[in-house]
Amino acid sequence: MQQVSGRPRLIQALFDAFSLPDLRRRLLFTVGMLVIFRFIAHVPMPGVDLAALQQLFERNQLLGMLDLFTGGAMRNFSVAAMGVYPYITASIVMQLLVPVIPRLRALSQEGEAGRRRINQFTHWLTVPLAALQGYAQLALLRSQGAIGQAAALPTIAIILSLTAGTIFLVWLGELITERGIGNGVSIIIFGGIVASLPEMIGRGMIARENIGGLIAFLIIGLAMMALIVVFTEGHRRIPVQYARTAFRGARMYRQTGSTHIPLRVNTAGMIPLIFAMALMIFPGTIASYFASPQGQDPNFASKIMAWFSPDAPLPVGLFYWGLYFLMVVAFAFFYTMIIFEQMNLAQTLQRQGGFVPGVRPGKPTTDYLNKVINRITWGGALFLAFVAVMPFLVQEITNVAVLTLSSFGMLIVVGVALDTMKQIEAQLTMRRYEGFLK
Repeated sequence: MQQVSGRPRLIQALFDAFSLPDLRRRLLFTVGMLVIFRFIAHVPMPGVDLAALQQLFERNQLLGMLDLFTGGAMRNFSVAAMGVYPYITASIVMQLLVPVIPRLRALSQEGEAGRRRINQFTHWLTVPLAALQGYAQLALLRSQGAIGQAAALPTIAIILSLTAGTIFLVWLGELITERGIGNGVSIIIFGGIVASLPEMIGRGMIARENIGGLIAFLIIGLAMMALIVVFTEGHRRIPVQYARTAFRGARMYRQTGSTHIPLRVNTAGMIPLIFAMALMIFPGTIASYFASPQGQDPNFASKIMAWFSPDAPLPVGLFYWGLYFLMVVAFAFFYTMIIFEQMNLAQTLQRQGGFVPGVRPGKPTTDYLNKVINRITWGGALFLAFVAVMPFLVQEITNVAVLTLSSFGMLIVVGVALDTMKQIEAQLTMRRYEGFLK
């Protein structure tokens, strides 16, 4: 790692940021918004049996993993129990609809005004999605006996409160984006995950009896973090040359230059994990409403719940995690192709007078770029699928049951940390050019 003044580059960037009043104000504003988020995450709904909730989350690995992203808000069934995930879902839906609906596709090509309009549609879609997710979460917790049955009016009040909590967190995230540092919504998710670290450390103290497994768990965790950094930053550079004609007065000049297009190995990010997880949860969730009560002979719905449970023992567990692996690979290619087509790089290059050396402009460039992105996406897709099944592999290797290595959490933490530090460095570089930092 590059050193600056005897310190690592990223650490030095933080010191430099705090030395500038405007950047220090942005950083402190971001921290203040996170404090408000953590306060909201501890405001529980009325009529909740916290002891029953704790027992439910301890025996259900999937709910425990989902609770990780809300920083314990789901475990407490607080106003912020859904976090910003209805907004994330709405954003994904809008991304999928843009290339399908001509009006949205036209808006996406209108520059900043079009992006603001699409963002407004995303906010409108967040409200019904948050209400539906709030009702589903309430129904799930009631089916498990963690929350008592209530009349229609209290149920509506809880759903409205959960929806309002999500919208409030989205607003906090946009304030961070506007006045703080980093992508606000990602920072909110990052704060929830980091807030769960003390509890994970406590569980690690419980697991210290299995010291060999605990050491193996830590080694695998560090190796996974390094692997995530490599694949998050990995990209293929496509060389591009520009040849433009410029007129100065009555004379014509030829201007040439070269640059590159960075095609990311993991273009899809963690979206394939979200898609695959949603589909893997769906059959078990539907079957839970028809399954036999505990203590009775299992029916067909009970078997469906067992097959689609991440906690299922071998060999049933192999079906769940194997199907999850394949679905992540499929969704990685699907989402990458959608995002890549929206970029329309070949047309943009041709419009700006750029070309890939040795490749004709137009359709040959499109075919070449598609071939390259398909090839490198195999690496990103297999990486995501491997990360997705890591919780299962780690538990089988280390035999540490009280700790869960969250692939979602590690991807988010590493990605948000890298993106935020890059933004801080970009702000510092801009001020160096402006002469503020000597």
